[in-house]
Amino acid sequence: MANVKLSQEKAYRIMLKKYPDVLDIKQMCEILGISLKTGYGLIQENKIECLKVGRAYRIPKPFLLSYLRIGSSRDSQ
Repeated sequence: MANVKLSQEKAYRIMLKKYPDVLDIKQMCEILGISLKTGYGLIQENKIECLKVGRAYRIPKPFLLSYLRIGSSRDSQ
């Protein structure tokens, strides 16, 4: 398969269109195909940026795309 780079905007519209703009931990784990335990681990290790609202974690879509290195400045490294 060709090495095709998606911009963050295209990935946002194509890959995550059925999800809200700010994800909860369950939605993030569903998207990544990982368990809740692994999702919490990624957040605790600061691998995925998040917002903490009360006791709940919220992950804006751009933070998830940055973790996946889609459309971020880290792509060029």
